[in-house]
Amino acid sequence: MIHRFDPRAKIIAFLFLIFSIVGLSEVKFALVGLLASIFFLVLSRLPLRFALRHIKWVSLFIIPFFIIMPFTMEGTEICTIHGLKVTYEGVEYGVLITLRALSAVILILPMIATTRFEETIKALERLRVPSIMVQMLMFTYRYIFVFGEEWERMWRAIESRGFRLRTTLYALRTMGRAMGMLFVKSYERSERVYNAMRSRGYTGHQRTLAEFNLQKSDLVLSALIISLGIILHIIQGVA
Repeated sequence: MIHRFDPRAKIIAFLFLIFSIVGLSEVKFALVGLLASIFFLVLSRLPLRFALRHIKWVSLFIIPFFIIMPFTMEGTEICTIHGLKVTYEGVEYGVLITLRALSAVILILPMIATTRFEETIKALERLRVPSIMVQMLMFTYRYIFVFGEEWERMWRAIESRGFRLRTTLYALRTMGRAMGMLFVKSYERSERVYNAMRSRGYTGHQRTLAEFNLQKSDLVLSALIISLGIILHIIQGVA
């Protein structure tokens, strides 16, 4: 169902739900939002290992907030750890941030990973997203892997010469030089790509064979997803 969802409707509906969940201010409703996110992830039938791998890396940025907030917010003291006061409000806010962030990350997966990248780019253009932003997204996605491979080749060459990464001034200087070389190579590559695309008549628009046909089922699914985001805020306001 999610895979056959029109990319334009999919982007609008899931972005609306993401912002709705991020805007929730109570833990119990954020938990409902997380459960809804997991439901859509299961519905998308994405491989569990693929989903967990992406969630894992984002969790590295979320966990520090969950740890820090209980010690930094004023409120009702729960306990003291090594002289640091842990507050109920801090724990609650840390849980709230964690739930909202995880929900957003989980919802991004069925929104992006169930559609071919060129179709996503085409859908963004059809939704009147500024051309410069679409181009930046397209080239970033394309060349981040190229530069990653370039860095791996450079790193293998450095290690083959006996270099070992340590916390020494020499190691830091070597790393700085390697990163500088990567930056120069990236800039030179971008110049070559730009000139090559200009010579081939590139006008800043992605040309694909993808054609979208909005069905009634797409409208119904979009309405359900958007309604879920609205209902969460209505119930939160009444409760």
